[in-house]
Amino acid sequence: MRATEFTETMLGTVRLDAEPRERRLRLDLRADADTVLRPHRTTMARLTGRARIAGLADDTGAKGELEVSPLARRRIRYRLTFTADGRVLTLDGWKSVTPRRPVASMTVLPFTLYEGDTRVGAGVLRFPLLTGLLPFLLSFRFPRRDTQAELLAPRWNGAPGRTEVWYTTLTDPATGTGIWLHHELTAPADGSEPTAHGWVAAFPREGEVRHARFGPVPWTRPEHGFTSDDVTVTAGQLTGSADDFHWKLTERPQDPPLFTFPRWAWRRPLLPAAQMLPAARAAYDGEFAYGDRTLTLQGAPGASARIYGHGNAQRWTWLHADLGDGDVLEVVAAVSTRPGLRRLPPLVFLRLRHRGRTWPRRAERSAVGWLGIGRFRAGFGLPRWTVTGRTVLRRIRVEVDQPAERTLVLEYRDPDGARAVCRNSETADARVVLERWWGRWRPEASWVLDRTAHAEAGDR
Repeated sequence: MRATEFTETMLGTVRLDAEPRERRLRLDLRADADTVLRPHRTTMARLTGRARIAGLADDTGAKGELEVSPLARRRIRYRLTFTADGRVLTLDGWKSVTPRRPVASMTVLPFTLYEGDTRVGAGVLRFPLLTGLLPFLLSFRFPRRDTQAELLAPRWNGAPGRTEVWYTTLTDPATGTGIWLHHELTAPADGSEPTAHGWVAAFPREGEVRHARFGPVPWTRPEHGFTSDDVTVTAGQLTGSADDFHWKLTERPQDPPLFTFPRWAWRRPLLPAAQMLPAARAAYDGEFAYGDRTLTLQGAPGASARIYGHGNAQRWTWLHADLGDGDVLEVVAAVSTRPGLRRLPPLVFLRLRHRGRTWPRRAERSAVGWLGIGRFRAGFGLPRWTVTGRTVLRRIRVEVDQPAERTLVLEYRDPDGARAVCRNSETADARVVLERWWGRWRPEASWVLDRTAHAEAGDR
């Protein structure tokens, strides 16, 4: 299913009812629709972006909805909520489309400004044809949108020497406990029967990290996710038991999928492995019990991810960081096991979803740069590892700390029989600094995560 994405800038003025003069107003918006725009039908889209009123507001977290119905209802309606001087305002208006004035009716937006249900002002916005039309047209994208069920369905086609992973990490907001659910299909390289296995782990804010394994059992080739005895993963549900661990969780996606590796690498397994998130952010409800503790989860933040490939890298690091306010960071850095490639520096795949946009714009940008120039860099090591990189206008530094007492060390086997060791912490610390070039590097955003980062370092 194809979706529609585009950006739009509008300029104009607004007059507040309590003021005698007009103020300049500018909107820089991004629209996301779950379907392809069809002019003869009504299409709803999500709006995010920046709202600026001279001397009053500069809100980069504006949100709302867009109704595109130029023929069916003869209007294009905007509803946008933003903060101005501590007040939450809503802009509501529409372009009245008519064939008698096609250009003016498609570019002029009269609107009313509300605070709650009370009118507080009115104004007019205009789409700048001379400077805005070309960027507007070039911004249109029609990405494919997969359902969560499609992304959770098994990828394995019966070939030997493959591994497939479904894993979920989350943090209980009430206790600070980190939770890790790892489900894995292993198809040995020698052609023997595939098996399903995995593990579950709890990382309490204070106290010992605990875990339990399940499987291996024969792979039963389910159609909709993962199954291993009492453990299941399907769209929106995770259930299971292992030793004294028991869980029954409902997953509510909060964000569209995020492809850490290029989308084509997930659809066509040309790389040794690829990773992606069916939902970049999700909320979890339900119960998670181990030993004599039972956690009742309500809106616990986290995410589920998928891996498919030939097995683990020679060395790797991974980070999932919910940065708050809808922002999320995913990092995978790895050194390949392929001969000739294992001596190269790590390839870094970094995806930051910030203020509704994903940076870098293309997933391969952080790994390959421009013909090898400008690749992002990773510094491996424990308890601290780092990732740094830059594009033309932005640069980022990520520092991750995995203290030994909050890190679980697990050993397992790849499809080729090689030993792999992962060192995982669901209560890691992280510091992220994003800067933008404005004649010099200036801070754009920074985040500090105290025991809420999900991180891993491993090797073979």
